[in-house]
Amino acid sequence: MAWKRALVVDDEKLIVKGIRFSLEQDEMEVDCAYDGEEALEYARNNQYDIILLDVMLPKLTGFEVCQQIREFSTVPIIMLTAKGDDMDKILGLEYGADDYITKPFNILEVKARIKAIMRRMEPKRIMGEIPAAKTVECGEMRLDCEGRRAFISGKEIGLTAKEFEVLELLMLNPDKVYSRENLLQLVWGVDYPGDVRTVDVHIRRLREKIEQNPSEPRYVITKWGVGYYFQNNV
Repeated sequence: MAWKRALVVDDEKLIVKGIRFSLEQDEMEVDCAYDGEEALEYARNNQYDIILLDVMLPKLTGFEVCQQIREFSTVPIIMLTAKGDDMDKILGLEYGADDYITKPFNILEVKARIKAIMRRMEPKRIMGEIPAAKTVECGEMRLDCEGRRAFISGKEIGLTAKEFEVLELLMLNPDKVYSRENLLQLVWGVDYPGDVRTVDVHIRRLREKIEQNPSEPRYVITKWGVGYYFQNNV
């Protein structure tokens, strides 16, 4: 994780201090914010490789911060949620978070999640599923695999890191049906502690961005009782 830059956001200063110290031991550069408005200002004015974002913050909630960051950045965001609060986890994913960690947490788990996300953010091919390709096009959609950008009719569509990875996997393997469990393992990793609801949330958000009518999708199709696939003959 050397030379990577992180933003840690939590109103509990001892938690921030502990995370910062641990990440700096791995040669990461760490900025700290203690409320939602400060976090948003940092995110707007700096480039980060990862953001650790608490849900319960003064001024703006973590959900509000996450939602506003997603208007201008695809930086990976890990939400820090109350222990066992499934609704926080689901809402975090709805607002564009890439992962979540429940409190209290072990700092080793935090670092493992960060490393996993950073590995996925590097130029990579997911378990041999994605062939080497710079761009792929289907109908009005174009995917820039190297730049990690998606376009429809020449207009860029703002996708989160995970939304892009789901679309990339499906689009580069058209008409191949992936189960929700398979997508969870391929995109989030075999050690990801979440369940298949994570996939459903991201598919729904993806459709809202790329489909003219999300309830009648043209691109990302549901194979009932099986999973999802990208329809190539659009």
